[in-house]
Amino acid sequence: MILDKVKERLGADLLVSGVAHGDEWIVVDRERGPAVLRALRDEAEFQFNFLSDLTAVDWDTRNPRYDVVYNLNSLVKNHRLRVKIGVDGKDPWVHSACEIWKAADWLEREVFDMFGIVFSGHPDLRRILLYDSFEGHPLRKDYDYRKRQPIVPETDPVLHPLRSSR
Repeated sequence: MILDKVKERLGADLLVSGVAHGDEWIVVDRERGPAVLRALRDEAEFQFNFLSDLTAVDWDTRNPRYDVVYNLNSLVKNHRLRVKIGVDGKDPWVHSACEIWKAADWLEREVFDMFGIVFSGHPDLRRILLYDSFEGHPLRKDYDYRKRQPIVPETDPVLHPLRSSR
């Protein structure tokens, strides 16, 4: 089990660890997150070279309110690990993983758009699924799904794009 190796090497940085439904997982502090993620990618016995998914969970009544969840795979060693970082609901931010895995770019933008969690150090953190004037974050448990959103005028995206392409 890769979890035993992770606990042996990074045990001081782990808040909690376990196995659920055959999936090994760890929880790390927000401030230690970048160092742990970098170690999991770079160290020879781990080699988690593929960030397969990055998402969040809103626990609403729990503290910390959110979990930012990184699903890591090693294509070289053929193992996987789930890393969770707790995020406070009053100050919802976590360090960006874009410098560690390029795949984090759009995944972090999606979590920002849907949950409102800010990824500190992200090179282009803006909405990716919803329009800029959309109010709120629809995957938060306190989001009012009956809320009326601002109407966006219809435009021809080829002749008049909403924002300039980079």
